[in-house]
Amino acid sequence: MKKRFCIYATAWAVLLALFNVIAFVSPGCIWVEKYDAVFWIGYAFITVTFLGQLACAWYALKEERATKLFYKVSLITTSYTGLIVTFVIGGLCMLISPLPYWIGILVCSIVLATNVLAVIKTAAAIEDVQTIDEKVKVQTGFIKMLAVDAEGLISRAKSETIKAECKKVYESVRYSDPMSQDSLSRIEEQLSEQFAKLSKAIDDDRTDLVLAITADFLALLSERNKKCKLLK
Repeated sequence: MKKRFCIYATAWAVLLALFNVIAFVSPGCIWVEKYDAVFWIGYAFITVTFLGQLACAWYALKEERATKLFYKVSLITTSYTGLIVTFVIGGLCMLISPLPYWIGILVCSIVLATNVLAVIKTAAAIEDVQTIDEKVKVQTGFIKMLAVDAEGLISRAKSETIKAECKKVYESVRYSDPMSQDSLSRIEEQLSEQFAKLSKAIDDDRTDLVLAITADFLALLSERNKKCKLLK
């Protein structure tokens, strides 16, 4: 995170320095005072937006997980777009010196408020997406873990017959509906119990027991998948 933010902050500092060079080195209109109230209003609003954009970048880039970082990139994009709009509007206020100061304050305030609301809306959307993503991970966790465990049974099989049964279990679990719900908790508990019995029977090399438990396990799994379809 630190390296990413340092790189971004360097680019941000270059742009801020460039803005200040343009603001103070460029000549104003010869018939009016350059550094009047409207100039400082535009300058202040642009600088505040620059600082806000850096804060948004820090909030987004502090994430270590790639998934969360991907979600929060939109926050940088939104704040950066707001910075560009503020730069254009504030720059016009700085250039149009005869403009009444209250117009500069009003226009820049509207732009700043719009930017803040856009950032808040984006941040809220990111939180909603992350919540849904975490919920999906929890709901798909049972089948994913079961598939990993079922794959491990194949290497533990001591005979070709048992290995064939293990492959049937693995393929059935692998292609099962991954989404789970609270109403499926009981049947998933039964699947876990049957899987534990199957695992022990494989370790004991009990072919007859493996065949019987596999049949029960696959029947339960089929019932679960049918209930998944009904609940959608």
